Amino acid sequence: MPTSWMDVLLRLAAIVVALPVHEWAHAWVADRLGDETPRLDGRLTLDPRAHLDPWGALFLLLTGFGWARPVRFSPRRVRWGHPRGVLWVALAGPLANLALAALAVGLAPLLTRWGWREGAAALLTFAFLNALLTFFNLLPLPPLDGATVARELFPRVWARYIAPLEPYALLAFLALFWLLPRLGLPVLTWLVVAPARWTVAGLLVLAEGLWRLVG
Repeated sequence: MPTSWMDVLLRLAAIVVALPVHEWAHAWVADRLGDETPRLDGRLTLDPRAHLDPWGALFLLLTGFGWARPVRFSPRRVRWGHPRGVLWVALAGPLANLALAALAVGLAPLLTRWGWREGAAALLTFAFLNALLTFFNLLPLPPLDGATVARELFPRVWARYIAPLEPYALLAFLALFWLLPRLGLPVLTWLVVAPARWTVAGLLVLAEGLWRLVG
């Protein structure tokens, strides 16, 4: 459950900004690469109502973990002039969240200069949330974007080692979130939380340096 009003606001920001931008990016790239399916489905918009899953939004509000409706696209159409079209569609969502993280981190030092430290802290937390979404979605587990990325980049490895495990994806998620941490193996922390922290910290150093140069 949310522990403060700031926690509630940040989770709402994820629902109305982070998740819709993620799904819109998938739709936009697929559309640009020749597949009109997302456009016909009404997904080529930043309106949260077009992307949100009611249960996913509710779970996000209550637990901090949620999901949006996946964007439908046709791999046979999306390769229009681009041999790696499906790969770029898959990467679009995580990269959009990374861009949101960079934008939030970039604005945080400015708010600190203006004396609004609470706003800067909220922006950094929002950036961390988007960085988490970036690295989590890159895990090579269906139905995450990382599964499509792995299938496109390493088709033989995918077919031989990962695809046979696809029916057990739910068990893999349970292991990541529940079993392995209790066995002293915080794999999710190593693969998602730690890289997200390093990314936000690095972006913050870069942003503060740029703001100093600007004056």
